[in-house]
Amino acid sequence: MSSDHGFILITTVITSVTAFLSYSTNALLHSGSVSHDVSPRDYYLTTDAHWFNQTLDHYSPHDHRKFRQRYYEYLDNFRAPDGPVFMIICGEGPCSGIAKDYMSEALNVKLNRSSDNPWFFFGVSYPGALSAWFRLKFPHLTCGSLASSAVVRAVYDFSAFDQQIGESAGQECKDALEETNKLLELGLKVNRKAVKALFNATELHVDADFLYLTADAAVMAFQYGNSDKLCVPLVKAKKNGSDLVETYSKYVRDHCMKVWGLHVRPYNRKHLRNTVVTADSTYRIWWFQVCTELAYFQVAPANNSVRSQQINTEYHLDLCKSLFGKGTYPDVDATNLYYGGHKIAATKIIFTNGSQDPWRHASKQTSSPELPSYIMDCHNCGHGTDLRGCPQSPMVIEGKSNNCSSPDVVNKVRQQMVEHIDLWLSECRGSTRSSK
Repeated sequence: MSSDHGFILITTVITSVTAFLSYSTNALLHSGSVSHDVSPRDYYLTTDAHWFNQTLDHYSPHDHRKFRQRYYEYLDNFRAPDGPVFMIICGEGPCSGIAKDYMSEALNVKLNRSSDNPWFFFGVSYPGALSAWFRLKFPHLTCGSLASSAVVRAVYDFSAFDQQIGESAGQECKDALEETNKLLELGLKVNRKAVKALFNATELHVDADFLYLTADAAVMAFQYGNSDKLCVPLVKAKKNGSDLVETYSKYVRDHCMKVWGLHVRPYNRKHLRNTVVTADSTYRIWWFQVCTELAYFQVAPANNSVRSQQINTEYHLDLCKSLFGKGTYPDVDATNLYYGGHKIAATKIIFTNGSQDPWRHASKQTSSPELPSYIMDCHNCGHGTDLRGCPQSPMVIEGKSNNCSSPDVVNKVRQQMVEHIDLWLSECRGSTRSSK
């Protein structure tokens, strides 16, 4: 990137914009780790961390405690003193640096704008919701936001999640997944220890927790544009009369666990009850938000589900009670009232979603001039496709733009994103000058 375009990239983990907030789905969205065979230099523009003292509770006049918050900044293209600042909100897990993904490359196109450091916010998934909510609550502090796969609507019984998985899978793969799920349930009744051992999950003593793990493993393939890794061998096994459970467990072990970094621990209630703060505490923090504000209960649809019927509303409420005590309940109505849900009353926010992504049903999918929304329709268009690339390793959420060639539909949306950002920065600059 040349230095004459004059912007600065800043990234950090933000868990609260107002009184609520933080997001993910168990192990699916937490990890920010880099593959063991790839140097961090290949993935990041910078890994040099900076720190500042952050107020712990912005809403208490009596609590003056602070904590050290980490952030990263990339200044190579910054035009002092008035270049734009692009704030990239990290994922829900550890933040390792500023990634060399499409986000960092696209911003170098033509954003040669000038004002008193106009700010523009970016985020994917829950950080995408944060970027939208920040624009909603503090429009005077930002020129706009990009909300990629942004889950701005809290959902109580999220049956649409698995319905989308079924549609994305196609009939043959969906049928194979349904049969595999029935065989798993039957196998647990006959010899649960042997079945769980196939998935390296013997530590999960609650059968429903194990079935949640196996459901999430299937979700990973579609959510991140890797459906062929699951569907090709599973459909082949069904046609050949091979052991579907063995085929599915091989996919979970070889791809979800070894390649994509899926862990069993986030499904272990004993681990989730641990209140000692560690690097793995993000799982418990996420469940607290799920259980008190957001829900996103991924319940099995009534018929033809790729998820066990044991994963229902009662399962989620029981888990919340087990982790946080009686009376824990997600007030999704209050959350949606406060932020607006998919009817968010804001301006200058770009919403993008992949057609195969089940989370798009918690995002804003209708478009308007002030809130443009784009659905990227392609075979591998999953979660955050516009910024992460497709397909990417699900657990390396930073992505790497040269890992694959994106479809034309994705590139067209990216161009529209740049045009919106360019226009809004121009308007932001104009309003700043007129107010002087």
